[in-house]
Amino acid sequence: MSRLVIGVTGASGAPYAARLLQRLAGRADVHVVLSRNARLVWVDEVGVDVESFGFPVWPHGDFTAPFASGSSGRGAMVIIPCSSGALGRIAAGLSNDLLSRAAEVHLKERWPLALVLRESPLSLVASRNVVAVIEAGALVLPASPTFYGAPQSMDALLDTVVVRALDAVGISLPDDGRWTGELRRFRYVPGEVA
Repeated sequence: MSRLVIGVTGASGAPYAARLLQRLAGRADVHVVLSRNARLVWVDEVGVDVESFGFPVWPHGDFTAPFASGSSGRGAMVIIPCSSGALGRIAAGLSNDLLSRAAEVHLKERWPLALVLRESPLSLVASRNVVAVIEAGALVLPASPTFYGAPQSMDALLDTVVVRALDAVGISLPDDGRWTGELRRFRYVPGEVA
């Protein structure tokens, strides 16, 4: 596997990033960068230090990170969750922190870049930014979990987004929640917690 950069922004949805890092345990050459506001949301939504996952975590202003330059060699990047603010900076080519610089590098080098957008509803400005980053070569995946695999836990529900995000950058993980053509008769029961 080539280098994989995991970007985390301050949008609600840090459990998606935590589950992704958990699923990547034991894999080499994974790097993490959080935006300026991401750590605050992370602490509130996840509760454990991002460093506890065992991957290098780069400060948001550290442009010495290897993935801040295209000359460091091919890689892939997933920004999960991706706020509409980060999306806008990436669409405009503003490299004001390590996360947006890394995204710019992945776009200019034509390396895989997946943005797991965590915003609803989308404004016209955000919609235009989605078009701009898609035209530039990124793949935008709204954080939209699926239910056809009958997820029985929060981790299984998070995996419906996490596995697709990793698929988008060429990393396949085993997952029993993928669409198989077989209906599993998932039933929502109000008030019941899986």
